[in-house]
Amino acid sequence: MAQLHAIRAQALAGPDAKASAAQHARGKLTVRERIGLLLDSGSFREVEQLRRHRATGFGLEAKKPYTDGVVTGWGTVEGRTVFVYAHDFRIFGGALGEAHATKIHKIMDMAIAAGAPLVSLNDGAGARIQEGVSALAGYGGIFQRNTQASGVIPQISVMLGPCAGGAAYSPALTDFVFMVRDTSQMFITGPDVVRAVTGEEITHNGLGGADVHAETSGVCHFAYDDEETCLAEVRYLLTLLPQNNRERPPRADCADPATRRGEALLDLVPADGSLPYDITAVIEEIVDDGEYLEVHERWARNIVCALARLDGEVVGIVASQPRVLAGVLDTEAAQKAARFVQTCDAFSIPLVTLLDVPGFLPGVAQEHGGIIRHGAKLLYAYCDASVPRISLILRKAYGGAYIVMDSRSVGADLAYAWPANEVAVMGAEGAADVVFRRQIAAAENPEAMRARMVEEYRAELMHPYYAAERGLVDDVIDPAETRETLIRSLAMLRSKHAARPSRKHGNPPQ
Repeated sequence: MAQLHAIRAQALAGPDAKASAAQHARGKLTVRERIGLLLDSGSFREVEQLRRHRATGFGLEAKKPYTDGVVTGWGTVEGRTVFVYAHDFRIFGGALGEAHATKIHKIMDMAIAAGAPLVSLNDGAGARIQEGVSALAGYGGIFQRNTQASGVIPQISVMLGPCAGGAAYSPALTDFVFMVRDTSQMFITGPDVVRAVTGEEITHNGLGGADVHAETSGVCHFAYDDEETCLAEVRYLLTLLPQNNRERPPRADCADPATRRGEALLDLVPADGSLPYDITAVIEEIVDDGEYLEVHERWARNIVCALARLDGEVVGIVASQPRVLAGVLDTEAAQKAARFVQTCDAFSIPLVTLLDVPGFLPGVAQEHGGIIRHGAKLLYAYCDASVPRISLILRKAYGGAYIVMDSRSVGADLAYAWPANEVAVMGAEGAADVVFRRQIAAAENPEAMRARMVEEYRAELMHPYYAAERGLVDDVIDPAETRETLIRSLAMLRSKHAARPSRKHGNPPQ
C-alpha cells in the first residue's frame, strides 16, 4: 500500500515545482487547479491516473510520466455528473500521444454511455511528433466521438492555452467554445507558417486569440480575461443545459412572479420604427430576475442569442438587435442564429423569437458572400426544430426576414405581436414607390402624392391588426403582459410532441 500511495502522490504532483512555476508565470493554472475550479469540491474521480506511454526512441523511453499529459475523470457541477479531460502542459507541452489519446477516447465513451456532459480543458501543443502517425491518428478517434456525441450530450471546449493544426477541429465540433484572452489561441497554421507562405506578419493572438475568434471568426462563443472567471461561467452554462438529449434542462426555483408586469417595455421600444434601441434591455425586463447568458455576444451583433429562464424554466431567445445595423439579417447573423436554434432544439430548450427586423442586408458583398445560402441555414433550423416555439413581433417584421425568423408559416406554435407592429413585404415608403410609381410620377405634386400613397398603403396593409385578422398572429398583446403571456404559453406547450418524418438525416444548406 505504501508503494501505491507513493505512486499516486507522484502522479498527483506531476512534474517538479519548476514546471508548475513556469505554468503560473505564463498566467495559467495547473491542470488540477483548473479541475478544482470547474467541479464541485472533492467530487473528482480520476480515470487511468497511472497510465504511461509505451513509445521508444527520440528519448521518450527515458521519460514516462504518469497521466501521460492528460488528466481524465468525472465529478459534479451543482451535484450533476460531468465528465472532463484536461491537458497538462507541464508534461510534453500537453502534446497528444497514443496513450494520451486512448485516455481521452475512453472518457468520451464513458460520457456518451452515461449520458452526461463532457468538458475538455485544452492546453496542448498538438500531436506528439516523436510518436509519429500513431499520435496523429488519435485525433481521428476524438473527432469521431465528437460527432457521435453531437446532439446527444452537451460538449464544451475550454481553450486555456495553444491549440494548433488538426487539434483545433475538436473544439469546432463541440457545442460551445470558451477562450481566455492572451493565453489561449486557436489556428490551423501558426504565424511562422503564415509568414513563410504569404509573407504576412502577425502575432499568435492576432492570428487566433480570443478576441479574434469572439469578434471576427465566430469560432469562440465566450471570451474572458482570466481562467477563474472563464471556468465559473462554464459552470453556469452547465446549469442551463440538460444532461443529455433525453432530458429537459433543470428547473430552478424562481422568486420572480410569473404575473409580473413589464411597464418599462413601453418606454424601452420607441414607437417610431426608424429609431434604434437595445434589445438586451427588453430581454432583461422579460426574463427571470433580468438574468441571461448571451452566446456569441461579440460576433454578428445585429442578432442576439441568449439562454435565460422564464418562471424557472430554461428558454433560448433569438432577438433582432435594432441598435446594430438596424437589426437586419446578414450572412453572419443567419449563421449565428441557425447554430443556436439547432443547439436549443437538440437539447429540448424551447425557443422564443423577438422580431424587429427590417429585412436582409442588401449589397453586392452580401449576395456574393452567400446570403441566400446562409439565410437558408436559419430557415432550415427553424423549420426543422421540434421544441416549443413562440415568436413575438415587437415593432416591425418585413419581407423574407419575417418569414425566416420563425413566423407562423414556418411552424411557430404561437405568434404574438405588440400593438404597434407592422408586418409587410417591405416598409410603406418602399412599397409605395413600387406600387404607385406611375401615379406619383404623373402627379402635379409628386412629393405630396407619394406621402399620401405611403399613408394609404400603411393604413390598408400595415395596420397593427392586419396580420391578426388573417390568422398570421394569434393575438395582439399588451407589452406589459409579455412575460406572463410567454410563461403561460410555454407551460401549455411543455408536453408538445412533434411527429418527425422517417429519414436518415436531413441535408441542411452549407
